[in-house]
Amino acid sequence: MFTFNPLWKLLIDKGMNREDLREALNLSPSTMAKMSKGQYISLEVLHRICAYLDCQPGALLEYIPDPQSKKFNLLPNDDKKGAH
Repeated sequence: MFTFNPLWKLLIDKGMNREDLREALNLSPSTMAKMSKGQYISLEVLHRICAYLDCQPGALLEYIPDPQSKKFNLLPNDDKKGAH
C-alpha cells in the first residue's frame, strides 16, 4: 500500500493545500481522489508533481508493507532454478 501523506505534509510546509496543487497542475478531481485513497496514479502525474515542487518521488509518497499479504514473492526460489 502507498500513502501520499508525505505530499500532504510537504504542501502544508509550502503554504499550499490540495486544491492549490490540483489547479496548478490541472489535475483531475479523480486523480486527487486516488491520491487521497493511496491508490495508483500514473508516473506522468508523479513527474509533474516532482517538477512543480522541485522534489524527488520519495518526498511525495511512502510504501507501507502489508504483513498479511504474501502475494508477491520477489525472492529467488531454489525450486525453480533453471526454469523458464
